[in-house]
Amino acid sequence: MNDYLQLAALVAVLREGSFERAAAVLHVTPSAISQRIKQLEEAVGGLLVLRGKPCTPTRLGERYYRHALQVELLESDLAEELAPGQRRAKGTNAPPIAIAVNNDSLATWVLPALAAFSDETGLCVKLEVDDEAHTAEWLRTGRVLGAITAEATPVQGCLVEPLGTMRYRATASRAYARRWFPHGVTREALSIAPALLFDRKDALETRFVERVLGFRNVALVAHGIPSTPAFVEATMLGLGWGMNVEPLVIEHLRRGRLVDLVEGKSMTVALYWQHWRLESTTLAALTRALTKQARLHLGKARAGASSSGRRPKAVGAQG
Repeated sequence: MNDYLQLAALVAVLREGSFERAAAVLHVTPSAISQRIKQLEEAVGGLLVLRGKPCTPTRLGERYYRHALQVELLESDLAEELAPGQRRAKGTNAPPIAIAVNNDSLATWVLPALAAFSDETGLCVKLEVDDEAHTAEWLRTGRVLGAITAEATPVQGCLVEPLGTMRYRATASRAYARRWFPHGVTREALSIAPALLFDRKDALETRFVERVLGFRNVALVAHGIPSTPAFVEATMLGLGWGMNVEPLVIEHLRRGRLVDLVEGKSMTVALYWQHWRLESTTLAALTRALTKQARLHLGKARAGASSSGRRPKAVGAQG
């Protein structure tokens, strides 16, 4: 049987990143935190925390951290069930709900879902923003209770629900298109025209060139723009062409500020919501809020679609 004070110390150290900040949160001394962690490590027979800046869990520590967070969540649910409305009471310090989300979802449809969830439950959220191919890793290590991910296969101990598909348009400014593609989008032009990539993990532009345009082994010259709003702005300024999520560029396309690189060509990508397999009212409320917004803003998910990449792997092309 694990000691609750020791588990609370473990959660605080890994959530806050240091023994000192964990001590401040729990209103004890750093030496008390250190002693509790040491006692827990002795009880489980292994190292749980790697001391550093920030402190990180070992493999064993990840399992205990996940267990402790699940206990924390279920206790919070129980407290709310026994005394409804306490989460909203002044001075209540319920732990934030941690989830992992991709940049494009955060910039387009996730925030209204989180606002609805917070309004219903009185809870705060803590977002970990990462590439869709990596958000599920946050779930595996227990650092979040759910993730919007490109992975369709459930993480061990988790449930997965299709959210829908996001449409991406290969876009550029009119001046950029005239300068770099005066004779149309050719292999030669693509090899020298600057593209925009979100980061080193971003492969959507390459997939568009290969799968939609049919040009293989084109080495793109690219700028790295690791921000969804800045990605759109960079496209409008003519810094390069890039795959922009449709809701953020549709009005620019209508007004002629941007153009499609190839008329009628786009790609759709699949997203999934994975979360702990727990009978939790909090998780249920979060899932309802996310799936409701997804139905409003995302396209219908294709059965069996699986994906990976900055944005997830393309599962369909139009045109």
